[in-house]
Amino acid sequence: MNGQANPASPPCFVLGIDTQIGVGVIRELGRAGVRVVGLANRSRSIGLASRYLARGVVVGPARDDALVRRIRELGDEYGSAILLAISEADLTWLITHREALGSVKVIAPEADVFRRVLDKAQTLKLAETVGIRVPRTHAPTSLTSWREACTAMRYPAVVKWADPIAAMPRLHKHGLSLQKLEFAADEAALGRIGERFVPAQIWPLIQEYWPGRGLGQFFFMHGGQAVRRFQHLRIAEWPPEGGFSSVCDALSLSQHQDLQERSIALLRAVGWEGCAMVEYRLDDATGEAALMEINGRFWGSFPLAVHAGAGFARLAYQLQGQGIRPALPPLNEELRCRMVISEIKRLMRILFQPGKIQDPFFCIRPGHELWRFARDFLRPEARYYLWDHRDPGPMLADLRNYALRLLKR
Repeated sequence: MNGQANPASPPCFVLGIDTQIGVGVIRELGRAGVRVVGLANRSRSIGLASRYLARGVVVGPARDDALVRRIRELGDEYGSAILLAISEADLTWLITHREALGSVKVIAPEADVFRRVLDKAQTLKLAETVGIRVPRTHAPTSLTSWREACTAMRYPAVVKWADPIAAMPRLHKHGLSLQKLEFAADEAALGRIGERFVPAQIWPLIQEYWPGRGLGQFFFMHGGQAVRRFQHLRIAEWPPEGGFSSVCDALSLSQHQDLQERSIALLRAVGWEGCAMVEYRLDDATGEAALMEINGRFWGSFPLAVHAGAGFARLAYQLQGQGIRPALPPLNEELRCRMVISEIKRLMRILFQPGKIQDPFFCIRPGHELWRFARDFLRPEARYYLWDHRDPGPMLADLRNYALRLLKR
C-alpha cells in the first residue's frame, strides 16, 4: 500500500466486488491506507483476489434479513464501519435497510433522490429546465399510446427502459427479458417491439436516435457544489452500437466547460449528493451533445478515474463517511483505459457478425479497428480495467473464471 492502514479509522465495507468497478474501489481505498472489507456475492469474485483487500467475506447474492444480520455482526466486530455499494440494485436495497445495520454507516442517496435518477423520464424533464438538450422522447403507457408514438417518431428510433430495476421483476414474471437498448429502423419494427410487452402491460421509453459517441462527465457533489470533476470520451463500446465502454480516454476539463456547468446544475436540480455520472451522446459532426442518463453510482469505466487519480471512492469514504475532505492529486488527463476481453468480443462482432449490429448508422471499419486494438498495446499512456502489475490477482482470477465458463460449455 502507498499508506499504512489506520486502525483508528473505521474500515470500509464494499458490497459487490464481482466486477472491475468493485476492484477499482478496493484499489483506490486500499492504496490510501483504508482497511477494506469486501462483501462478495460468490467465492470466485475477482475482488477477493486483490492484495489491497484487508478481508474478504462471501455473503452470497441474496439481499435478505440474513445479510442484514451479517453486516450488523461485522459492524459490531469492528466497532463501526462505512459501507459503499457498487450496483443500483444494492444501493436500492441499502436505502431500504440502512436503519437496520446498527453501527454501519451506509453511503447512499435519499430514496426520493435516487428514484428521480433511476427514472430516465424524470431526469430528461429536469434536464430541459437547466438548458440541456435531450432526445425527443415518448413514454407510452399502453399499446394504443405505443402505436401513436410509432406514428409520431422519426426513424431510426431507440428503445430503453425508464427504470430498469423497477421493470425487471414484472418482465421476468411474464418470461420477458430486459434488453438495455434496442433499435427500430421503421414504424413496423417499432410496433413489433411494443407488442412484445403486452403480457406484462409495461412499456419502455421510445427515443429519437442521436448519433455520436458516449461522453461521460463525473462529479462529486457536496453541499450543492462539485468538489471534484472528471470526464472521458468513449472510443469503443460493447456492443458496438452502444452499451458500456470497452475503451475510453480521459478528457481535459478545459473541454466542454459549458456542458459541465449544465451537468452540475442538473445534479443540483435532482438534489444529488455524492458521486454521479452524467452521460451524453456527443455528435462529432456537429459538436452537440444530448443527455442519455444519470448514473448515481460508480460506473463501468470507473478504473479510468482510479488511474487518473480522481479519488471518487476516497471522497465517498472520507467526505461523506467521516466529514473529512482528503487532499487529492492533480488529475492525469492523458490516459486511455481498456477492457481487453470486451474489446475482443467487439472485434469478433465487427469482423464476423456485422449483421448483428443493430445501429443502422454504425460505421464498420475492420482494418481501422484491428489496427487501433493492436497499436493500443504499445501506447505508454494505456491502462487497463483489471490488469495492474501492482495487483495482478483480480485479472488472473478473471481469466480463471473465464476458462471455467468455457469448460462448462
